[in-house]
Amino acid sequence: MTVYAIVQLKMTDRAAYDRYQARFFDVFRKFSGRLLSADENPQVLEGAWDRDKLVLMSFPDEAAFQAWATSPEYLEISKDRKAGAHGVVLLAKGFAPGTS
Repeated sequence: MTVYAIVQLKMTDRAAYDRYQARFFDVFRKFSGRLLSADENPQVLEGAWDRDKLVLMSFPDEAAFQAWATSPEYLEISKDRKAGAHGVVLLAKGFAPGTS
């Protein structure tokens, strides 16, 4: 079942985050994920949002997500993401008709 990684970021060190971002696709393209959105100005329609960036990715299944998220290549570059931004990361299962 498709899973979606939803990331909400609050920048703390833009230079560190930019280093992460510059290396992101070289790592990401090795896995089965799709980057659906990386928006630094999402439109807030309801409620308050105190973050600077929203990232939405999809993966064919949770195993594919975990393979990417725990890969040595991603763990190396994620040091700059963690140094450059506070993040909330959610993993949500896709909807399959007939299930809840």
